[in-house]
Amino acid sequence: MADPKKPAEKKPATDVNKSEEIRKLATAMKAKGEKPRPVTIIAVLKKQGVEVSSPQVSMVLKRMGFRPRKRRKSGSLAAAVAVANKGSKAGKSKAKISVEDLVAAKKAVSRLGGLDRAVAAIEALRQFES
Repeated sequence: MADPKKPAEKKPATDVNKSEEIRKLATAMKAKGEKPRPVTIIAVLKKQGVEVSSPQVSMVLKRMGFRPRKRRKSGSLAAAVAVANKGSKAGKSKAKISVEDLVAAKKAVSRLGGLDRAVAAIEALRQFES
């Protein structure tokens, strides 16, 4: 029988630092040009046999400087298109906006870092046209 005065045996050093694994994976994803999202990180780590929770991944990403996606207000993309169309010259006929145009606008907004920056860029372009 085990001696009650002896300390319990330690687990082998195979335990992993979950936060460190999350940081490594997030850094690798960013290097590949991917956005580190909790859902994808949880799935990859689960394949490696590491169980992590969504709040844990979110907190580690937040501490690393990855901010959660901002929720878009309904109609904000339509508002950007309206702002762009509002400034068009009265003599020009307004072309109808297709779904492909909206998808391209959405990609441009995300590349520019948000709707406010995209609208500012459109305003700057308008000044150059004058």
